[in-house]
Amino acid sequence: MTTIGKDQALRVRGTVGHRTRAHLARVVHSGTAPIVDPATTFVMLAALLTVDELIVAGDGLVGWLNWCTVDELEAAVGRHRSARHIRKARAALAEVRPGSRSPGETRLRLTLLRRGLPEPKLNHDVVVAGEWIARVDLAYPAARLAIEYESDLHRSDPRTFRKDLTRGEHLKDVDWWLVRATAEDVGALADVFVQRIRRLLTTGTAGRHDTRSRHPLATIS
Repeated sequence: MTTIGKDQALRVRGTVGHRTRAHLARVVHSGTAPIVDPATTFVMLAALLTVDELIVAGDGLVGWLNWCTVDELEAAVGRHRSARHIRKARAALAEVRPGSRSPGETRLRLTLLRRGLPEPKLNHDVVVAGEWIARVDLAYPAARLAIEYESDLHRSDPRTFRKDLTRGEHLKDVDWWLVRATAEDVGALADVFVQRIRRLLTTGTAGRHDTRSRHPLATIS
C-alpha cells in the first residue's frame, strides 16, 4: 500500500506500507483502483526483494508484461535517488533486459552470468543462409548453441510439447545444439548445468561444433 503525501504509511496486517511524495510517483488505474505506476513500484520493491529477484521483476515489467520501458525505470530510479535501498534498485536496473518472456528465462540468464559465462542473446532468431529456422529463449550464436527454459507447461500442454520437439529437430538440421533447462538447472543443479554450457561454448566457438563423421554412410545391409 502506498501513501502519497505527508501522511504516515499505512500499517495493515498482511500489507507493506510505503510513503512517497506526489512529484515522485504517477498514479494509474487498474479498473477503478488507483495504483502507483509500474516504474515507481519497481523502486519500492527494492526494499523487499534481493537484487536478482528485483531483476526478475524488472524483466517482467519491460518484457512479458510490457507495462513500462527501461527508460521509464531509469527515470523512476533517478527521481528516487535519495530513497532507501536505491543502490539495490540501481544494481538491478543495470541488469534488466527487455525481451525476456518468463521469470524462468530471467533466472536462467542470471544463473549463467553469476557463474562467469558471457551474456546470451535473448529470444534470438536463428537464421541460416537467409532462412528463418527458429526463435530460441537464449542463444550463443558464435557457438551455435541454443538454450530453452522448460516450465511444466512445456510438458503438460500437448501443443507446446509438439512445438518444442519440432524446434529441436529444425535446429539439429542446421548443426545447432539445443540444451533444455529446467527449474533444477537454475537451482540445485546450477553448477553442473553451467559446467556443461561452458564446455559446449568452448567446443562450439573453437569450430569443433559437430564431431560426427562427415563421410557418407557405409553400405547398409
